[in-house]
Amino acid sequence: MQNPTLPQLIALLVKKSFPLACILLISGCSFFGDRDEEQVGAGMIETELYEEASGLIESSQFSIAAQFLQALEAQFPFGLFAEQAQLDLIYAYFRGGQYDSATATADRFIRLHPEHPDVDYAYYMRGLISFNQESSFIGNFLPLDVTKRDPGSARESFSFFSEFLARFPNSEYAPDSRKRMIYLRNMLARHEINVANYYFDRGAFLAATNRGRYVIESFQGSPAVPDGLAVMAQGYTLLGKPELAENSIAVLRENYPEHPALDAEGNLRERDIVGGVKRSWLNRVTFGIVDQPDPLGFDTRAIYNPELQ
Repeated sequence: MQNPTLPQLIALLVKKSFPLACILLISGCSFFGDRDEEQVGAGMIETELYEEASGLIESSQFSIAAQFLQALEAQFPFGLFAEQAQLDLIYAYFRGGQYDSATATADRFIRLHPEHPDVDYAYYMRGLISFNQESSFIGNFLPLDVTKRDPGSARESFSFFSEFLARFPNSEYAPDSRKRMIYLRNMLARHEINVANYYFDRGAFLAATNRGRYVIESFQGSPAVPDGLAVMAQGYTLLGKPELAENSIAVLRENYPEHPALDAEGNLRERDIVGGVKRSWLNRVTFGIVDQPDPLGFDTRAIYNPELQ
């Protein structure tokens, strides 16, 4: 008998394996279809659903826990665990990184149960969600300066915590909220100083000075206040307003005599202008490579606010 050629072997293999492939394909579609259509917690009573969700939360399986809590709420909307399931769902969404869903669930709970004894938790969680929303996968592993990010989430978190404390000053979550608000306030103040430094670098001295004044007026007691005074002193000096500059220097000298903006006699240190005309001839002829002037701007976090470094 003549041995089959290679094309004949391939055709035979396809002929033999095709039925099996069809069976596996049909079985696979049926399997995945059943999984898609399967309802989470089907056939479970309310207590079983809640216990399952609680166990999943304890084991940090937050996404699956959220599915069981959703099933509990859908199947037993007026059950014994319905309201607690909504509160737990806020937490499950939050820990699972689904911040938008967590906030929406908190808002819904506040709207539906404004007099609930644990509604303070929903108010608190809104602030906590925004507080953590600034973190990202990259930010958790790289030393990024949070004060240079868009402060939108920080402002929102501060607003949420403010509302929470106004409504529930004696809540068990109040002490933590106050600590977070202090941190947020300091971060927002430092952000304004960073903006002032940016304006200095661009030669926008009036805009920089206004940012420093805003810190003094809006963030009294913040560790950014010394830099706010230094910004005003430097800004008014560059704007040719010596009286206003001296007022800021006097306050800075009286309250923060060790500030790097001041020399040993308590006078404002002279600094070259990076973006302006006051640069050495050597710096000019080397196109800024040699004899670089110290950039305008201030950052004394190492002295006054090391936690925001």
